[in-house]
This record gives sequence, structure tokens and C-alpha cells, in this order.
Amino acid sequence: MDLRQLRHFIAVAEEEHFSRAAKRSNIVQSALSTSIRSLEEELGAQLFVRTTRRVRLTEAGRVLLDHARGVIDAAREAKEAVARVAGLERATLHLGAVPGLPAFVDLASLLALFRERFPGVDVHLSQGNSAQLLKRAKDGAVDIAILPVVEAQSGVETIILSREPLVLICPLRHPLASRRAVTLSDLEGQSFVDFEQGWTVRQLVDRGFELAGITRQTAFEVGDLATMLALVDRGLGIALVPRTVARRPTLATVPLADPQIIWELAAAYPAAGNGVDPATRAFLDMLARHGANAS
Repeated sequence: MDLRQLRHFIAVAEEEHFSRAAKRSNIVQSALSTSIRSLEEELGAQLFVRTTRRVRLTEAGRVLLDHARGVIDAAREAKEAVARVAGLERATLHLGAVPGLPAFVDLASLLALFRERFPGVDVHLSQGNSAQLLKRAKDGAVDIAILPVVEAQSGVETIILSREPLVLICPLRHPLASRRAVTLSDLEGQSFVDFEQGWTVRQLVDRGFELAGITRQTAFEVGDLATMLALVDRGLGIALVPRTVARRPTLATVPLADPQIIWELAAAYPAAGNGVDPATRAFLDMLARHGANAS
């Protein structure tokens, strides 16, 4: 067995679902199933009881889970110890991030943890919108940019940190507030509060309505979430925002029926044939393990 198989096993055990575990592991479900079958054959034991809705551990699987976590933890500690000696005693890391990340990634806590583990790395942080940060990542001006993405980009690699649907927010007394779900056609003729052009959410919403062949009216364009929420709360328009930031007691949240519009937050870093430097790799590993807040 190898570490990748053990990581796949842990993902299935914790998610209790092959498709969710595959998404978490950034591989296709068929490859994940093959990896688990190979592990079961090597151990000579069935690790999961599979049903159409979920999977659960067998007794052998429960025994392996504790050992697998211990092996992965030991491997991570060994890797970090070597990295500290090999390239992190004196290094610089340039990070870029869009504003408003705490709902999705607790960047302050990550930076504190990174400094504690790698005190020799000098970290610099800058902020900007998605377009600005993407350009900096492509140019190598930042080592890692944490930003929403619309589609794959040339010149950078990405790791998805959070993925969730856009939802409608409107005042509690709005005619749509009591709906269980709405379609894009239900929103035709409504006045919108939108982010400014260039914001990823705005690009996703514009594209969604364009593909649906539906026109809409933008009453206000804003550059920050707080202003958007205040305008919607005052009844000056409706908005579509990621589900996590939509939770406000004075506003109604209504899901979008299919087709959903999916918002993704990613860590982007320059594509390099010779790999990334140790400081960048160490922070990417930390993002992958601790980056996404539970929604």
C-alpha cells in the first residue's frame, strides 16, 4: 500500500460516500474505486459495506482507519521536518487574496499557524480583485493567490478550496422570499444589486442569464459585500451571492433551481515545469488540510 491509497481510504471513510470522497481527493470516482479495491486485495479484507446511498466501514476498516491516520500524520510530520531543513530556514512567500475571505478561509489563523511552524519564512500579503490577483500569479508577482475562479486559466495551477451554489437574497417581505426555490426566469424583471464588472460573482451571474437567454436590470453596482447586503435589506434590489455569505437574519435566502450557478474559491499559483519552491508548497499543503471553513 502507499500513502495515496491510505488518503483515498480515509476520504471515503470520513465522507461515507464515494463521489464526495472523489471530489475531495480531486480524482474521478472510478479511479478512487480502483484504488480502494486494490487496497482491499492487498490486505485480503473488505474495508467497506457499500449501499446505493452510502458506504460504511467494516470492522477491518475501522481497525485500519486509526492506523492509516497515524501513518499519514507521521508522513506529514516527516515531510515538514525535512522541508524546514531543506528550504524553509530562510525564504520569502508572497501571498495575494481577495477581500472578504473569512467566511470561506480563515487566512489570519492560517498565517499564524504557518509562522509558528516555519518561522524562517518571511510572508508578504497583498489584496486585490480576482483579475488583478490572477495577473500577479501568472506574472510570478505572487507565489499563491486565493481568489474565486470562473474557468481554468493558462499559466497557473489551481487547487479548489471551496465550492458552493449561488442563492437568491431578498427582503423577508419580498414576493419571492417564501419560495422553496426560484429559476432564473422567475427573476426576470427584478432589479438587481450587483458587484462591479470584473468580480467573479458578477461574471458567473451575467453568464448564467446570458446562457438562459434572459435579460435583467442592474439597479446598483457595488464593490463590497457589506454595501450589497445593506441595499438588499432596504428593499432596493435582489442579489445572487454564495450560500455561505447569504446567511443574514434580516434577509430571505432562496436556492436557485437547476441549472445552479456554482461559485468556486481556489488557490492559484504559477505553473512551473520544475515545481514550486518549498515555502509555496508548504503553504499549499496547509491550505489543502486546513483552508476551507465548513459551510
